[in-house]
Amino acid sequence: MVELPGDRLNLALSADERRAYVEAKNTLAVVVAPPSKRRLQPIAPSADWRIDLAQGCPAHCSYCYLAGSLKGAPITRVYANLEQVLEEARDHLGRGLVTSRSAARMHEGTTFEASCYTDPLSIEAVTGSLSAAIRWFGEWNADAQLRFTTKFAAVEPLLQLAHNGRTRMRASVNPAAYARFEGGTAPVAQRLQALRRMAEAGYPIGLTIAPIIAANGWQTAYAELIAQARAQLADLPGADLTIELITHRFNAGSKAVLESWYPSSGLDMSGTGRALKRTRFGAEKVVYDSTTMRVLQDFFERRIADDLPHARILYWT
Repeated sequence: MVELPGDRLNLALSADERRAYVEAKNTLAVVVAPPSKRRLQPIAPSADWRIDLAQGCPAHCSYCYLAGSLKGAPITRVYANLEQVLEEARDHLGRGLVTSRSAARMHEGTTFEASCYTDPLSIEAVTGSLSAAIRWFGEWNADAQLRFTTKFAAVEPLLQLAHNGRTRMRASVNPAAYARFEGGTAPVAQRLQALRRMAEAGYPIGLTIAPIIAANGWQTAYAELIAQARAQLADLPGADLTIELITHRFNAGSKAVLESWYPSSGLDMSGTGRALKRTRFGAEKVVYDSTTMRVLQDFFERRIADDLPHARILYWT
């Protein structure tokens, strides 16, 4: 352990790029989140606001959304001033643009997403931050909901918490055939079992099917995944189950980072079947072309309607 004088991490990592990546991924730093990091940001279409318990993740996903988004080495930074981070939520109650104002999702209350820049369950055994956040929202007598999604399965510390139905866990899942793209995570079967246990403990639950990858044989792979979810979740009485569908996308910056981190992953990031899309902030990202998108969306909507008819699809993107 190294004690630092401030929240800047000037660690001496290896000059070798591959070794420096491994060293950074194996490093967890406890820092104080400055005001700029505590300031909540909109996070459509998932939730009203992003609330960060940490930044960085120890997993090795070759499509990682954080690549190119977080600057510097992929060190996991955990916030020690968690109470200050959570207190920011009070000033945002009822002020969001996703669930706060949506007729279809207004019953969720003001929603706060804790998984934008980390997988909070992946570091829970070390930090306890997710448990603290769940308890905080459970005690907050407000029309609000904490949300987190995870590729991990160690939910034991969460099962007995007084969550009062104000935290929704979602399992982030992809077919077992794509496990090579998700290094260091729990097997999908274990994630689904963990999701069932959380539902049995009274939590609202969800599936985040992401990133949807249109590789050869994707129809069979995703049909098997949805059937696997049905086998684990269909018989839960009164379960509040949502589904979020997110297709694979990247930009030039994240592609360069990911190809340096995972040069042999085999994940297709070519331009085939792709289109360039500009975000409302002017940034460019590469997504599937409109024909591929229509085929994908039609497939998932039909399969989910057949296999998980009690689930609500929140959005497709």
